[in-house]
Order: sequence, then structure tokens, then C-alpha cells
Amino acid sequence: MNKQWQTFLIALAFFTRIPIPADTPYSPERLNQANRYFALVGVLIGLCSAAVFWLSANFLPVSVAVLLAMGASLLLTGAFHEDGLADVFDGFGGGWDVAQKLTIMKDSRLGTYGAAALFISLGLKWTLLTELATLNIELAATALIVMHGLSRAIAASLIFSYPYVQLDQQSKVKPLATQQSHQDLWVLIFTGLFILLLLPLSTAIGVTVALLLVRHLCGRWFTRQLGGYTGDCLGATQQLAEIAGYLVLLASLSS
Repeated sequence: MNKQWQTFLIALAFFTRIPIPADTPYSPERLNQANRYFALVGVLIGLCSAAVFWLSANFLPVSVAVLLAMGASLLLTGAFHEDGLADVFDGFGGGWDVAQKLTIMKDSRLGTYGAAALFISLGLKWTLLTELATLNIELAATALIVMHGLSRAIAASLIFSYPYVQLDQQSKVKPLATQQSHQDLWVLIFTGLFILLLLPLSTAIGVTVALLLVRHLCGRWFTRQLGGYTGDCLGATQQLAEIAGYLVLLASLSS
């Protein structure tokens, strides 16, 4: 149990700015196993974001409460996944071959494609969550918890299905590109299924179908562009899956 707790802490440190004990033992092998807890870390991020939203909505307009909730998640994660989304769109939009795309994706500067992707992504999330909160404030809070968790499960699952590509040997995500165990995958799947219990059955089915479709399309897109995935691709998948989940939830209320 102690080893699993330490592995969870490594996942927490990898995905967030939340400090962990300095004496937590780290190794590439531990980080490789930490993927099983990525969805659980997402739930924790979602809980914090939902708490900010719920408290703010008591005395502020829901549009402002949603903005504060989004800001809380950005602070917690250091915009980790948003950075991946921007890098993917910059690389795929501006590169002519795989090497050039990977070079652009490693560049820390923000390009036109990346800026546009971030603007649309953040705008969509704010709009969808605000509409959700206007129709059903409890569902909006639940959506933050569920989608932060499920979207990370979907993104992490790509590691089990596609090859990792890189321009050189220096990569923060490289340990996650090694052989994954079936146990890691099953922990990830069961965490995702547990998260779905927070939703009504029909809505949970719709969300599952939508997120699996996002996973399939992203996997094909990354394979066509790069021949596999990178850490930035996982971040982009998380963002797209989160938005898709909000879309399905809003559609379920509007129908």
C-alpha cells in the first residue's frame, strides 16, 4: 500500500503543481507505473475546481464562477495540458514533415495556430460550462469532477495503443513510453468506470461513446501526422476529450 501511495504521489507531482514530500522515492520505473493513477489525479483536480465553482456561485454570477473554476484548474496544473494542445496545433499547422513538426512542438514560443487553438478551447469550455450551470448548477459542478478525470483516462490510454515518437532522447514523458502492464490499464479503466457512476446511465453511455470517438480520432490523427504520439499529443487529447464531454452533457440537458 505504501508503494502505491508513493506511486500516486509521483502521478500527482507529474500532473500538478501540488507539492509532495521531498523524500518520495522517484525512478523512471515508478513514473512508468504512475499512469494508472492519472484519472484519479484528474478527479482531484476536478474536485478542487468544482469547489471553487460551487463557493463562487453562491455570491457571484455563474459565468464568473466558471471562470474562477477554470482559473483554479489552470493554477493547479500549470496549464500542462493546454500547453500540449497549443504545441500540437503549432506543430501540425506549421510543419511539413515529422522532424519539423516535432521541432516546432518542442519550441516554447506560442505560434498563431497554438494561440487560436487555446482561444477556441478556453472559450468553448467557458461557454459550455456556463450554459450547463445556467440549466443545472449541480450537474455543472459534477461535470468538472467527471470530465477532469475521464479526459485524463482517455489521454493516458493512448500510451497502451500507439508508439511513442520523439526528436531526441530528452523527454519528460519518455518513461511513460515504455512497456505498460495490463494491470496499469485495468486500474485506469476501472477508475474511469467508477467516475461514470456520478452520471445518469443514459448520459454516461453518451459520454463514453463521445470520449472513445475522440480517442480513436486523435490516435489516427497523431499516427498520420507523426507515426505515433508525444507528451503534447496526450495533453491535446485531454483537452479535446474534456470539451467533448461538456458538449454531450449540455446536449443531454437540451434534448
